[in-house]
Amino acid sequence: MGLQIYHHVSDISSIFAKKYFMSVKESSHHKAGFVSIVGKPNVGKSTLMNALVGERLSIITHKAQTTRHRILGILSGDDFQVIYSDTPGVLKPEYKLHQSMMRFVDSALEDGDVILWLVELGEKNQDYEDWLDRLKKVEAPVILVINKIDKAVGSQLVDKIAYWQEQVNVTEIIGVSALENTNVEKLFERILHYMPEHPAYFPKEDLTDKPERFFVAEMIREQIFQHYKKEIPYSTEVEIESFEEEDKIIHISAVIYVERKSQKAIIIGKDGKDLKAVGTAARLNMEKFFGKKVFLQQYAKVAPDWRRNERALKNFGYKN
Repeated sequence: MGLQIYHHVSDISSIFAKKYFMSVKESSHHKAGFVSIVGKPNVGKSTLMNALVGERLSIITHKAQTTRHRILGILSGDDFQVIYSDTPGVLKPEYKLHQSMMRFVDSALEDGDVILWLVELGEKNQDYEDWLDRLKKVEAPVILVINKIDKAVGSQLVDKIAYWQEQVNVTEIIGVSALENTNVEKLFERILHYMPEHPAYFPKEDLTDKPERFFVAEMIREQIFQHYKKEIPYSTEVEIESFEEEDKIIHISAVIYVERKSQKAIIIGKDGKDLKAVGTAARLNMEKFFGKKVFLQQYAKVAPDWRRNERALKNFGYKN
């Protein structure tokens, strides 16, 4: 069963839940379906899903390729359940890891009842030439979502909508600011409009399909992206060796894998300073997420060339 959160509901979550539930009229018909969020790296897919769900499920950094898995976020009401898929940013694969990431995107396109094609305000059609043919084959409604409209100047948003209307054939186009929550409620209403009638796929109390261990690993990986530069974040993977929950505390043991010994030394830092900084920041996020104290132990190990190794990728959960 996916993660259930009863103890921590953010202010944003409360506001969205209240608005969403009030906006859906009582009906004997129940709607449920999958919404796949696709787009290039760093266009705001994770931020948008977090805003739509009302909880911070996907990690967010300023670096590209932060999201590596397909992460489900579930929003449920009395007569609806919308299952969002945050996917890795579309790219040309350079490693077997990238190939696995793109398979997550492929599967999201195949089973989505609604596709949210997310672009930034300044993006153009040619940025997506490799993906346009694939999107044309999608039978589900495709909503082109122009993100970061809070940065629009003058008639820029109107002009950009007109541009995309001429360039692509999509069901509709909506401008939002995922970061500022602008038009997110309107987008949700349009999503719900296209949802098929179907019973709930997950228990209504579930927020995601991922286990606690997954989110712990993601919180550590997020801090690695924030703390280190250049290639180090992309060469690391996190595995949770143990997760033992008690009434007032959770004991966690985690391993940070890198590809080379020199990277291990960088991860640890002088006298363990860098590894400790990552652990402290991650632990604070975990305590906020789980609503209780966390004792976190971290170790650094070398898994040579793991991004190109199919066996290692399978062990890390990338082969779908």
